[in-house]
Amino acid sequence: MEDVTAGFIGFGLIGGSIARAMKLRFDNTNIIAFNYYKDRTNTSLEMALEDGTIDCISTDLAKDFRQCDIIFLCCPVLTNIQYLKELKNIIKPTCIITDVGSVKGNIHEAVHELNMDMQFIGGHPMAGSEKTGYANSSAIILENAYYILTPTKQMEKNKIDFLYNLVKRIGSIPLIMDANEHDDVVAAISHVPHLIASSLVTMVKESDDPDEKMRLLAAGGFKDITRIASSSPIMWQNICLTNTSSISKFLQRYISTLTNINNALSNSDETYLYDFFDSAREFRDNIPSKKVGMLKQVYEVYLDIIDEAGAIATIATILASNNISIKNIGIIHNREFEEGVLRIEFYDEKASIQAITVLKKYRYTIYERK
Repeated sequence: MEDVTAGFIGFGLIGGSIARAMKLRFDNTNIIAFNYYKDRTNTSLEMALEDGTIDCISTDLAKDFRQCDIIFLCCPVLTNIQYLKELKNIIKPTCIITDVGSVKGNIHEAVHELNMDMQFIGGHPMAGSEKTGYANSSAIILENAYYILTPTKQMEKNKIDFLYNLVKRIGSIPLIMDANEHDDVVAAISHVPHLIASSLVTMVKESDDPDEKMRLLAAGGFKDITRIASSSPIMWQNICLTNTSSISKFLQRYISTLTNINNALSNSDETYLYDFFDSAREFRDNIPSKKVGMLKQVYEVYLDIIDEAGAIATIATILASNNISIKNIGIIHNREFEEGVLRIEFYDEKASIQAITVLKKYRYTIYERK
C-alpha cells in the first residue's frame, strides 16, 4: 500500500481531500490527476501540482492511467459512467475503480453492463463543506467521516480489503453496504429531509401575508430545521432524478406519518400524540454526535447576554482575542429559551469547544444543544 499509484478524474473538494489525505498518510504514493479540459489549463490541478498533492497532470488516459493501482472517479455520476467506458480497455486487471457519488444504483448498473464487476467498488465519503473546489479541500474533512463502500458481488476480497484499509488510513470510518441498501439509507437520512426542508420553506412562503410576518418571525428554530433548504438546486435536482425509486419510497412513508398525525389531531388522540413526540425525542437524543454523517453538522453555541449596548461586541472581542473565528452570530427568540439568547455558529467542533470553555470563564450562561 505504500507504493500506490492513484489516478483521479475530477479534482474538487472531495477528490482533492482524498488525495491530500493519501499524501499525508502514505509513503511513496504517486498521484496522477486527469485534466479533462485538454486544450486549456486546469487551475485546480496546477495548484495541486505546485503544493505537492499530485505528482503528474495527465491529458492522456490511455497512456498515463495504465499504471494506476486505484482510480477515483470524482465527477458527477453520469460523467463518471462515461469515463468507465473509456477506462475499460485501459486499466490493468488488478486496478480498482471507485467513485465518490452519493447515489450508487445507476453506476453499479453501468458497471454490470460493461462487465467491469471485477474492478469496481462504489464509494461514498460522507464528508463535505459549504465551500467547493480544490482550494477548499483538506485531509481533515475526511477524519471521522463515514465512508461507505459498495463492492460488486463479484469483487475479490483482497481488493475490498485494500480499499477498506486505505479508507481507514486516511482517517475515515469504512462501512460496507449493498448498493441498493445504500441508496435507501441516504434517501431516508438525507434526500427526503432536503425535500421536507424545502417543502416547509415553500409552505411558509406561500402562506405568508403581504406584510411577510411569517418570514419576519422565522428566525431561530424554523431557520435551523430548514437550513439544508439552502443547498444547490442543481445538485438536488440531479439527486432526485438519479435516486428516484428510494426517495419515492421513503417520501410515501413520511406522508403516511403526517397522515397519522393529522388523524390524531382530528381525534384529539392524546396518547398517540404523546407517544409520537416521546419516541422521536428518545431516538433523536441517541443519534451519535461525534461522527460525521450525511448532513453537514452545525457547530453552534447559545448563551445569555446582558441587554446593553456593546454586549455582542464584547463577546466577539473575547473570542477574537483567543483566536476563535465566528462563522455566524445573532439574537434568536423562541420557546426553547425563556428569553432571547445569542446564537454563535463556528466553523468546526474544536472552535465551538474552545468558545464554550472561554465564555464560561467569563461567567456566561451557556446552553449546549444536543
